[in-house]
Amino acid sequence: MHYAPALEHLVGNTPLIKLQNASKETGCTILGKAEFRNPGQSVKDRAALFIIKDAIAKGMLRPGGVIVEGTAGNTGIGLAVVGASMGFKTVIVIPDTQSQEKKDALRLLGARLVEVPAVPYKNPNNYVRYSGRLAAEIAKTSPNGAIWANQFDNIANRQAHIETTGPEIWEQTEGKVDGFICAVGSGGTLSGVAAALQPKGVKIGLADPMGAALYSYYTEGVFKSEGGSISEGIGQGRVTANLEGFQPDFAYQISDHDALPIVFDLMQHEGLCLGGSSGINVAGAMRMARELGPGHTIVTILCDSGARYQSKLFNRTFLREKGLPVPDWLEETTSVVPEVYETP
Repeated sequence: MHYAPALEHLVGNTPLIKLQNASKETGCTILGKAEFRNPGQSVKDRAALFIIKDAIAKGMLRPGGVIVEGTAGNTGIGLAVVGASMGFKTVIVIPDTQSQEKKDALRLLGARLVEVPAVPYKNPNNYVRYSGRLAAEIAKTSPNGAIWANQFDNIANRQAHIETTGPEIWEQTEGKVDGFICAVGSGGTLSGVAAALQPKGVKIGLADPMGAALYSYYTEGVFKSEGGSISEGIGQGRVTANLEGFQPDFAYQISDHDALPIVFDLMQHEGLCLGGSSGINVAGAMRMARELGPGHTIVTILCDSGARYQSKLFNRTFLREKGLPVPDWLEETTSVVPEVYETP
């Protein structure tokens, strides 16, 4: 018999998918790592598992304990899914601007959800800083321990990608990978994969959404943000602990106008329903491919399912209000099914 002894064994080992149109347009082989195949349906399951295992190893968390985190959604979902399978409860602090689908998923998974206004990190009531204080309070009364997952500055996050994502990409491509690129939220995925693959000669790129400040930091040495993006869970304005010591070989600034047509094309022509961050990543991979030239192999991350953003990303009215491109196939209303049988 073949079976997984527990849910945690299903995290990682996700397949690579050749992205047909992106590859054809650039003359390169552009591969997407299908992180939506994880149990919690996102790349953040990897960080969640390593953060939990690290806390257990340090004696900070015992069965029945509580995991607290401030998250735009996917890390919270990963913590809730993996945590429940290992006997832990979760409390998630989330900005009220995040998609309703992610909030509903967190509640469905049994997490206690605390919604707070979306304010900058420097504000003490920013969702990340609020979650740290909340974890400290819960720890005072939790007999089995309570931890603040602290995904942004907990380097167990980065370690997950040093030990799993990077080596998987190297093995799956048989070492024939020329570049890797993705956006940054906490920084764990990009810096972790870079730590695993840069020493092997793989070029590493940052795909930064508008409104984030890392592009200007890595290209000009200053934190400067311009514009904004509807993408969720990515975009950073500081060097987190996970990013310390990291330096990309390439950095690109990607707008929603660049990314969304890619998301819609992947849905219509390749059957991949993905979130906005995946569009940012693929757009970045195409930019890197053009810079490296034809014949190279570029890998990026397909972060999560587009179903988590249906009310925004696939909402014709929302997109029009934001002045963003709307695909022709995205109908405003469900078409009526024609009558095919005669009434007797």
